[in-house]
Amino acid sequence: MKGIINILKPPGMTSFDVIFFCRKLFGIKKIGHAGTLDPGAAGVLTICIGRATKVVPFLTETHKVYRAEMEFGTETTTLDAFGEVTNRVEDFSISEEEIRNVLEEFKGESEQIPPMYSAIRHKGKRLYELARQGKRVERKPRKITIYDLELIAFDGQKLTIDVECSKGTYIRTLCADIGKRLEAGAYMSFLVRTKVGEFSLDKAVTLEELEFLVAKDRVEGVLEPLDRALKHLKMIQVKAEFDEPISNGVSIEWDNLLNGLSHNVKVGERFRVYNSKDEFIGVYVYHNKDIFKPERIFV
Repeated sequence: MKGIINILKPPGMTSFDVIFFCRKLFGIKKIGHAGTLDPGAAGVLTICIGRATKVVPFLTETHKVYRAEMEFGTETTTLDAFGEVTNRVEDFSISEEEIRNVLEEFKGESEQIPPMYSAIRHKGKRLYELARQGKRVERKPRKITIYDLELIAFDGQKLTIDVECSKGTYIRTLCADIGKRLEAGAYMSFLVRTKVGEFSLDKAVTLEELEFLVAKDRVEGVLEPLDRALKHLKMIQVKAEFDEPISNGVSIEWDNLLNGLSHNVKVGERFRVYNSKDEFIGVYVYHNKDIFKPERIFV
């Protein structure tokens, strides 16, 4: 069994809880996911089964989209609703115009300091383990990109935003930073991930639905092919005489391609590679001198 399942993770479960559930359900140990969700968050969790675990590194690099709700006037230890209150701002007044201006400031590339309550390791220990012991350590800022940040609703106390961002972005931290910038303090009160690459919330299946499909032997209906996770990469196809060589991971040249491809290609750019029968083979990287070299073969 191999493929990708777009699961709707419920709040209250860790991402590993979902992995454990799927391993037990399918009787398969080789299962992974492409991007952790906080236990209190819900939304898209892409589960990769069997050989599909090879696409995890590529899938984690895709854009993520979230809908988050944040509440002004309160700051917490965990930056969300589950932590202890560390500060209250009793008197504040914020307009939608001020919010929109501040949201614009957060768009683009920046550096973000990960929260203490996170799974990042420090000298062999998870940061959240140290935080629970009352310890704080210096965290190195990480480069992130906010591609889009949109105001959805604001009632004077609570703000709902949609965020499209790069991997490694902590939405809890973003909410807290927005609160600080508006001098009102804030914590994230709700979070749902609505998209991971090509996988969206409206097509996600619940764990209960997955159990039902397995019982009815109909799980193939929600099992996505490996290359679905790589739709963000351009596609190239080789001529029939190169079908076997690329399955063995042989480098290919421009003249070996069946489909036309603009010569405006960057060195280091990745491509989905298919044989002449439209079968997905793997990911190749463009090198200089019109040569494509294999990065990962999936057959």
